[in-house]
Amino acid sequence: MTNATIKPDYILDITQDVCPITYVKVRLEIEKMGEGETLEVLLLGREPAKNVPQAVTELGHLILSLDKLLLDGSERKCGLYRLLIKKMQIK
Repeated sequence: MTNATIKPDYILDITQDVCPITYVKVRLEIEKMGEGETLEVLLLGREPAKNVPQAVTELGHLILSLDKLLLDGSERKCGLYRLLIKKMQIK
């Protein structure tokens, strides 16, 4: 899924962190946000790219996109992901 045209309200780089700290930092950032605002999260590796979106969805928020980024615009993949989240109203 891709949605490169959306400009996020917040950006969080968790490429230096490991699970479960990745999830904790994302959840704390989402708690600061208003309903309908978007958060861009930079993730490194398959584990957080799988686990963080799953946990965010379980909280009731919307995943707008999850894109694997390229290294310096080349065709070579670098294990870096861009996750775009929209905060939803929690019932």
